[in-house]
Amino acid sequence: MPIAGQGMLLTSMDIDSLHEAEFNRWYDREHLEERVAIEGFAEARRYVAHDGKPKYLSLYSTTTFDVLESPAYRKALANQTDWSKTNIARFQNMIRGVARITISRGVGRGAALGIIRLRPPAEGADRLRAALREQLDPAARDGIISMHLLENDPVLSKPLTPDADKADPGAGDWFVLIDATDVGAVPAAAAVITGNAALKPLVVTSGVYRLLWDIVKSDLPRG
Repeated sequence: MPIAGQGMLLTSMDIDSLHEAEFNRWYDREHLEERVAIEGFAEARRYVAHDGKPKYLSLYSTTTFDVLESPAYRKALANQTDWSKTNIARFQNMIRGVARITISRGVGRGAALGIIRLRPPAEGADRLRAALREQLDPAARDGIISMHLLENDPVLSKPLTPDADKADPGAGDWFVLIDATDVGAVPAAAAVITGNAALKPLVVTSGVYRLLWDIVKSDLPRG
């Protein structure tokens, strides 16, 4: 499995330029390490947009989906640091997906990431998943390392910002992830979905991101 686990927390947001330096400092010096330290969290990755919105994207892998409903994670959400509260209050255009990893093919992680947001039809999720399983095959695509499908839980997928309780038609969206060696390898792989006549009507957005850095549980200080 190229992704360490069965659950994924996806967050994406913009930040105003006035506070961007502090936002990045908080992510790099506190937030990712703090989240990976939670029981059941395995890995976190940070990205910045090469061509996409919002500007920043983070992925947090968990050993099981249930970790994202666990007492340990709920405690962390309820006890944010002051630095976290300050930065979270500044998030703009936030996307927060609490998802199951239902397809994961290939081996390894890439320096670039393609992401395609899909809105599955009310009926036919099984057919869509089966169709995507056929498409998400990195073996014959140069520069593509692995490909994955995340399926959001519509109840848990809410932003942490004050508008969290607003109705969100996209709370149950799916995300296709394309791990690539370079941003130039992503468009052709993404076009298999975004250019597919049957799948194209389901595409909400797509983008290409560059990896900033990642951290796994074994990187944390011991003791």
